[in-house]
Amino acid sequence: MTPLDYRQKLRDIHKKSFSDDLFDIPKPTKQYVEFIATNAFTQKAVFTVLTTLLFYKTCHPNQDIRYHQKKLDNGFSGRSFDTKYVTPTLKELKLPSMAESGWLTRSLEQPYPYILTYQGEINNPLVKAAFLNILDHVEEKNVIAELTLLYLLNRVNLQIKDNEVIIQPLKNPESLSITRVIDTLQNQFEKDYQTFGGAKLPVLAFYALYELLILEMKRYDGCQLLKLGYSTTCDLTSKSAGDIEIYQGNTLLESLEIKLNKEIDANMVRIAYEKIIKFNPTRYYILSSASIKESDEEEIFSLVNKIKNEHGCHLILNGLIPTIKYYLRLISSLESFIEKYSLLIATDSELKKPHKAYWNELLLSLSIPDIAT
Repeated sequence: MTPLDYRQKLRDIHKKSFSDDLFDIPKPTKQYVEFIATNAFTQKAVFTVLTTLLFYKTCHPNQDIRYHQKKLDNGFSGRSFDTKYVTPTLKELKLPSMAESGWLTRSLEQPYPYILTYQGEINNPLVKAAFLNILDHVEEKNVIAELTLLYLLNRVNLQIKDNEVIIQPLKNPESLSITRVIDTLQNQFEKDYQTFGGAKLPVLAFYALYELLILEMKRYDGCQLLKLGYSTTCDLTSKSAGDIEIYQGNTLLESLEIKLNKEIDANMVRIAYEKIIKFNPTRYYILSSASIKESDEEEIFSLVNKIKNEHGCHLILNGLIPTIKYYLRLISSLESFIEKYSLLIATDSELKKPHKAYWNELLLSLSIPDIAT
């Protein structure tokens, strides 16, 4: 099959997965698949690798997909197949995916077959058990790979649909003020949602701000705002310089690392220094809703000076809310910011229903004119 054929076949399988028909696979397999689907957004690498293996088995029925590396007896290169065909298609379909390949995760790239005794340390042991048992069922119990893949995609699609919330438009935008917007954002960031994903909210807020800043500020003439990555990507394995990147041609102008409820410590600054050396930005921001770790202050500011003297990059450490407040003063329209931010919230796949529903509540509050103004 050609690259185009592989990608089209995966699109076709994804389209079929929206069917409400029962998928004819054994109940134990279904239960394992459902568990993987439930954790697909927190365990993107496992979801990507499992999707790749089931899809490869669908296309190449004689291959034992547990032998996922060429160096293994009768193995194949799962990583190459994923990188070329699967991950790009998952991104296109807005399904959970990694930056390049699920095999970039150390726990999954070990040179051993994915048999039930596989020693790779997948973070969640229940996810690991489900992953290995699904492959065992396909290879040892003749469970059909394509039907298993269809069921996996079906469960993930339902999860995505369940998280969909229509964001209501802002009414009475003339009543907006920087103070009201800041109070609203602080309220949103600090809420306990009882689910993961809230750390993405300030990232989206800054992204919305930069969408406006690159249009309005001379400093950003000719600049490009790179697409957002996934907030669950580990700092040490990420292929990007930060949560938000602004390029001017081929030069990285600014990079932002945004932290929610995490103190800025020396290790965070050392990781930033590694990225500064690798990507060469002229400015690098670490912005946090928490303060600088008091016991690390001396080392942190020593590192900041070292980075400036040895590399030339300005490493700027600041609070989330003060920085947002400053940027809101620079843009020409608070309404435009709210519109862009609302769109990002509505379309983000990592946010859950509670995040989106609460933003609707906050928009309703923002729509009520402030008598004091």
